Amino acid sequence: MNQGFSIRCFRAEDLDSVMSINLECLPENYSTYFYIDLYRRFPKTFLVAEVDDEVQGYIMCRIERGFSKLHTFRPMKLCHVVSIAVRKPFRRRGIATALMLEAMRNGRYEYGAGECYLEVRVSNEPAIRLYEKLGFVKVSRRRGYYLDGEDAWIMALPLEEGKIF
Repeated sequence: MNQGFSIRCFRAEDLDSVMSINLECLPENYSTYFYIDLYRRFPKTFLVAEVDDEVQGYIMCRIERGFSKLHTFRPMKLCHVVSIAVRKPFRRRGIATALMLEAMRNGRYEYGAGECYLEVRVSNEPAIRLYEKLGFVKVSRRRGYYLDGEDAWIMALPLEEGKIF
């Protein structure tokens, strides 16, 4: 099914690889504490993708209590995709899709999340296409969301049993 990769939960010894991928692929960077905090609090939604026993991609999510992005004022647990990245040579192999699906599945079944949401740069067409392929919809636009001033789309997807899992 996959093209030579495996998905597993993040381990503390993966930290350097994940931080390196983040620096290489994304302009948003995080402190060591931030990664470790998410790992400790939500280990089932902090995943890595390995190719030949080397980490080449990751996703980290947090579970939040809040209001649905899709249904106004409906309180629920949300699976918030904080960051996802795959090294350039390993893209277009289904790694990001597999990371998203596993993180959402775990968010639903391990933590009881009823919806997944994320922010994505309005200029990041490949990511937007991936999320739309998974069933995410654009629910709002946040002006100046990123440090460089770029806007973000807020995209969301209900985590209903049988819908995408």
